[in-house]
Amino acid sequence: MPVADDRRHAALLAQLQDVVGNAHVLTGEQSTRRFRKGHRTGEGRVLAVVRPGTLLEQWQVMQAAVAAGCIVIMQAANTGLTGGSTPDGDDYDRDIVLVSTLRISGVQLINDGQQVVCLPGATLDRLEQALAPLGREPHSVIGSSCIGASVLGGICNNSGGALVRRGPAYTELALYAQVRDDGSLALVNHLGIDLGDSPEDILTRLQNADYGPQHIHNDDGAKASDARYGEYVREVDADTPARFNADPSRLFEASGSAGKLCLFAVRLDTFPKEPSTVFYIGSNAPDDLTAVRRHLLAHLPRLPIAGEYIHRTAFDIGEKYGKDSFLLIDKLGTARVPAAFAMKSRVDGFFERFGLRGVTDRLLQTLMNLLPSHLPPRMREYRERFEHHLLLRVSDDTLEQTRAFLAEYFGGRESGGYFECDAEEGRKAFLHRFAIAGAAIRYREVHRQQVEDIVALDIALRRNDREWVERLPPEMEKEMIHKLYYGHFFCHVFHQDYIVRKGVDPLDMEHRMWALLDQRRAEYPAEHNVGHLYVAKPALAGFYRELDPTNTFNPGIGHTSKKRGWGECC
Repeated sequence: MPVADDRRHAALLAQLQDVVGNAHVLTGEQSTRRFRKGHRTGEGRVLAVVRPGTLLEQWQVMQAAVAAGCIVIMQAANTGLTGGSTPDGDDYDRDIVLVSTLRISGVQLINDGQQVVCLPGATLDRLEQALAPLGREPHSVIGSSCIGASVLGGICNNSGGALVRRGPAYTELALYAQVRDDGSLALVNHLGIDLGDSPEDILTRLQNADYGPQHIHNDDGAKASDARYGEYVREVDADTPARFNADPSRLFEASGSAGKLCLFAVRLDTFPKEPSTVFYIGSNAPDDLTAVRRHLLAHLPRLPIAGEYIHRTAFDIGEKYGKDSFLLIDKLGTARVPAAFAMKSRVDGFFERFGLRGVTDRLLQTLMNLLPSHLPPRMREYRERFEHHLLLRVSDDTLEQTRAFLAEYFGGRESGGYFECDAEEGRKAFLHRFAIAGAAIRYREVHRQQVEDIVALDIALRRNDREWVERLPPEMEKEMIHKLYYGHFFCHVFHQDYIVRKGVDPLDMEHRMWALLDQRRAEYPAEHNVGHLYVAKPALAGFYRELDPTNTFNPGIGHTSKKRGWGECC
């Protein structure tokens, strides 16, 4: 490295240390590992990981990094599944400063709790806890919230989640920094809250919640959630998907920005928490689940709360290889999970220095194999009887209509059946559905000698598509050990994890999968965003370029250019 680069790096690191303190500027390979390595995919070098503790510190870090001509990658919980908040490779044309925002964890309730302002490190779990005493809940309440996913990460990725009525995470009210065409850094306050004029005043007052009802605007027409989705998803005969990441109608400033802005806060709607009941449905005929979906979406007085699909293979892999995640959450609650993941990452990083990969995964799996099944007996019975499983949650004001429909529909059918869950069964059924999402990763680590890698897709089928069960060519089937199908069935969003045999090129398989999905007129990705796995479609790539004309923030996302000023891409 040239001496001039050494001096420039030293000067920038000293400046960053002056802002946040020496302890919060990480440069060592071991100390930065859990930040620069993705939860499922993606890894690369960084000049530093910086952990600001206040909004003003975050602004000052931005000023220093942008002035030094660095790439900035914003990161909160690092729970993404497509590598969208970590570096990807080492072919960038500038140094990377990765800014971790988890220390800035504020949640501020406004408008009597009907809305909330979330700072960069706020997690869904923390927000859920803050709203619980008010009988309200955030946009998403299961799934990724269990592993510490951030609120702002959901907005950046238009994350969809399992709740049928609420659709993708979306807001038009945000406070963010943007690098303009001339390279200058500007703070944009579109929160709808009067906080002053200078960045220092705005950020300090927001950090301290130094504002009152008189400062909050509620009549300017800006939306804090996607109020249209409930009507949209009911259109079961529409020939387009209900939601997907490249949908231009849901791209707005922070929403869908995928790290191309530096977010300081978002303002979101909250929702009443309703009494609900879970039905567990099993069938060997996919048409049964299609009929349930179409009827309840079109004819139930209010939309179901959730409808989660699990295929039998996914059930099995999740039961065995997701058991520790299930038990951790079941016994200790969601608040402990982020710390457990961080500890696992540190231990894995230590052993990887000696060429030992997946030590914690193999050890945990050995322990889990000694334990009996953790799932309720009726779920296990349905696993034996049925290939396809549907977890249906409805609010109690539609309970009788749902009971009547299911009783009539399955009354004379041998192909399927259902049972009404008690509270414990319902809770464990949805927790099992969550545990499945990480089970393929555990399987890969435990069976490295047989597994090349995982091809993980999340896809959105057309709302009128009745042929939702995938049929692959025989030659592709032979290249896989397992196929895991699960997802948000009522939204027709499916997660498909393919565990690929050793020696098979996963990238080639993924591209062949894309071609099959194109033939089915599916959209992808549906809710995990493009990260560094998918190609950003023209509308999405154009949105990124509009937000970040100099390509300073998170370059290369969606296979776009990694070069300064959007230079020619590979």
